[in-house]
Amino acid sequence: MLPDLTLTKTPRQIRIANAMFFFISGFGYTTWTSRIVYIQQSLHLNEAQLGAALFAMPIGLMATMPITGRLLSTFSSSRIMMIGAIAFNLMLGLLGFTSFYWQFIAVLFFFGSSRNLLNLSMNTQSVGVQALYKKSIITTFHGVWSFAGFSGSVFSLVMAYFKVSSTWHLMVVSLGLCVIALLAWPNTLHQKPEPQERKPIFSLPDKALLKFALICFASMACENVMYDWSGVYIHKAVHATKVMATASFVIFMITITIGRFAGDRLVNKKGIKFVLQNSGILIVAGFAMAIAFPYPIPAIAGYALIGLGVSCMVPLVFSMAGKSKTMSGGPAIAAVSTVGYLGFLLVPPLVGFVAQAANLRWAFGFIALLGLVIVWMTSKITEE
Repeated sequence: MLPDLTLTKTPRQIRIANAMFFFISGFGYTTWTSRIVYIQQSLHLNEAQLGAALFAMPIGLMATMPITGRLLSTFSSSRIMMIGAIAFNLMLGLLGFTSFYWQFIAVLFFFGSSRNLLNLSMNTQSVGVQALYKKSIITTFHGVWSFAGFSGSVFSLVMAYFKVSSTWHLMVVSLGLCVIALLAWPNTLHQKPEPQERKPIFSLPDKALLKFALICFASMACENVMYDWSGVYIHKAVHATKVMATASFVIFMITITIGRFAGDRLVNKKGIKFVLQNSGILIVAGFAMAIAFPYPIPAIAGYALIGLGVSCMVPLVFSMAGKSKTMSGGPAIAAVSTVGYLGFLLVPPLVGFVAQAANLRWAFGFIALLGLVIVWMTSKITEE
């Protein structure tokens, strides 16, 4: 990254400003996911229709990837980040105003596109901020995202408890996050665009990295299934209230946040392989509990286990992939993350089709198998 020579802000000011955009992303995304069950009901969608609509987000995101890359090589990442934040929050607010199925799909497409614009640019910014520090500080940005996600889910629970409509809830959050973006942006790192070589949009892992790619795919798929379907499952399969559905998502976000802040300590004591294997076991156990005992308390306890299970998986897999002897660090991580991202984007919409053909418990059972994939693949890892 090439920092602007006229930079007058302190590294701390820049770091806090960049963290605010991670907060915006996390708070906004979990605000949307906590309201899925309400929007599904207001539009009278069955599980297959919801699953089909959710495909619009990954399509919008993937379609925007090459465009975002080109923009980041042409304009300052801070400028793209600001545009992405405003567009992301505009789409978030519009989701509450959708009255027809086609409108819902269209807004989700642009919601996915704007989310990609925001997330790629803010991660580019975080690399530039890291260059201002001698010690590693970049992982704290992702901790902020998780904390924001937890905060967004708690706020959504309050809105649901007081029966605030999705329209007003999403609009208020949208406007509030826009204000935060406008206040934080002047202190971000206004950097010149970094010249980029022509590279393929997608890179795939080689044979040595395949196990890491599969672990990443399974973990990210499980995580996003929880974002998109946890509330629907509690409401439809467990037959709990919509408030209870939102509360269950809050529990999931609490455990995923705790896991991310506590993970490094456990790795230092037990090692990465131990943490990864037991994370896979927690995911399987969590889904199994929610499926076998479709009642509020055991289902929510299962969600807590899943949150702990997925919390540290991806950063630990990336750290191991980055030490690959067959590919250099950057390309190795990019290859593994490409496969993982496919799981994050494509598996959750499939849950809707399985649920419609059978039911949500069968759909969650299918996702539980991904936890077994993680346990199996981690058994093949050799720590050096």
